[in-house]
Amino acid sequence: MRSFMGRDILSLKDFERQEFFRVFEVAEQLEPIARNRRNVDLLKDKTLVTAFYQPSTRTRLAHEAAMHRLGGHVTGFSDAKMTRAGDWYQESLKDTVKMLEFYGDVIVMRHFQKGAPHEAAKWASIPIINGGDGWGEHPTQILTDLYTVWRERGHIDGLRWLAVGDMRMRTMHSLGYALTQFDCPITYVAPPADALFLGSPDMQMPEEYKADFRQYALDFNEAEHVEQVIAQADVILVEPVMQPDYTKARDERKGETGLTPANYKITRELLTGKAKSDAILLHSLPRMDEIPTDVDITRWSRYWQEAFNGVVMRMALLALVLGAME
Repeated sequence: MRSFMGRDILSLKDFERQEFFRVFEVAEQLEPIARNRRNVDLLKDKTLVTAFYQPSTRTRLAHEAAMHRLGGHVTGFSDAKMTRAGDWYQESLKDTVKMLEFYGDVIVMRHFQKGAPHEAAKWASIPIINGGDGWGEHPTQILTDLYTVWRERGHIDGLRWLAVGDMRMRTMHSLGYALTQFDCPITYVAPPADALFLGSPDMQMPEEYKADFRQYALDFNEAEHVEQVIAQADVILVEPVMQPDYTKARDERKGETGLTPANYKITRELLTGKAKSDAILLHSLPRMDEIPTDVDITRWSRYWQEAFNGVVMRMALLALVLGAME
């Protein structure tokens, strides 16, 4: 197995099977620190740089909290408009990254351009962690989701996954790449073009990713309505179908967004009537109305545990790429 020290975390397409388990093992070792709300000095001499060109709540704060829990320091920006990359100069990604690498030991980047963290990694002499790149990938979120399932079930192989929502989402792409390393069939339920309203985009899994998944022998299929397939699912991962444009630095809401059709909605009635009693319901958040709030206290919901595990997973990744754990 390759060392994580000094390594970029850009895509789960790059991960080997045993590397997933190593990350899970380190996360499990570090989890009591976060659970007991303690700080340690594991990374006391290290600094995390956050470079967020797109809004974030969980990803940025989870990385920052993780660094603080391990005794490290944090600097960076959460709004590119307040940097020279977002004003009159439009400073290039290369020039920005070449500066940031002098300010810390690892950079976590979110960007509206697909592939931007990969480009940054070409220029940086320190590790780059992809915190989400446009419609590309979101590897640390799916590592969090897999860890949540692994901690509860003790395994991932053999579990049937159901992915519901917009398959253009970066989380869905990272999930597909991750599951190529496990014995896990997955069903996608997503709106085709014009399904939400006349002119609404095709939200089904893009062909470029389907081609990759076939090449890596992922067992996947598609369905039209969540009711048709939820009874077989062990893990249900949901994303909204009412989305901003992830290719923009910021997409403000204008007027009403509309409601999520029943095909792509997980209600308490649906879970009670058709889901397995021990199925795990995940959502990376934020949500719209695709999971009503009355689902929050049901036995299926795990998205709050998922949010906690987001800190734990980032603790593990930071400890590994900075060489504090092997």
